[in-house]
Amino acid sequence: MAGDPDVTRFAPTRRRLIAATAATVLTGGLIRPAFAAPLAPTKTMRGGANNYRPGAPVVERIGGGGFWMTGTVRRAGDGAPLPGQRIQIWAHTTEGNERDARSHGATLTDENGEFRLEMPQIVPAFGQPHGHLAYDSGEFETVFLRPVMASASDTSLSAHFVLQPV
Repeated sequence: MAGDPDVTRFAPTRRRLIAATAATVLTGGLIRPAFAAPLAPTKTMRGGANNYRPGAPVVERIGGGGFWMTGTVRRAGDGAPLPGQRIQIWAHTTEGNERDARSHGATLTDENGEFRLEMPQIVPAFGQPHGHLAYDSGEFETVFLRPVMASASDTSLSAHFVLQPV
């Protein structure tokens, strides 16, 4: 409002902008750019390696499908997506348990560092519906994950890896 003294008192003028900028620079406000904290590597989860089978084959799907395991793989530090990374997946499902070779399979990440693998419905084992995932290809440190589903009726589960170079 033109007649309002509060509005005109704080109206930006060239002199006020120069003075505010100079005061900010002198106090250090503008000379330190903001940086995002580096992305920390994912730590292996307790129980994640249970029933792990080294070298599980890359597959199109595990069993009859109906459930989706999805996620992302990124590099620690800058968070860049990592394409072509092998992720092994296994679980206790409607078609087999975690020890069965037929319940294990691997997939590769796409150009955006994303993976997706269809498998049979995960069912509770030891009271919890959960999946197992592993990155174990050697270029980065091995990581085992054991994400727990919110409900046994969920039809998908996501897990995300942030990998540290070896």
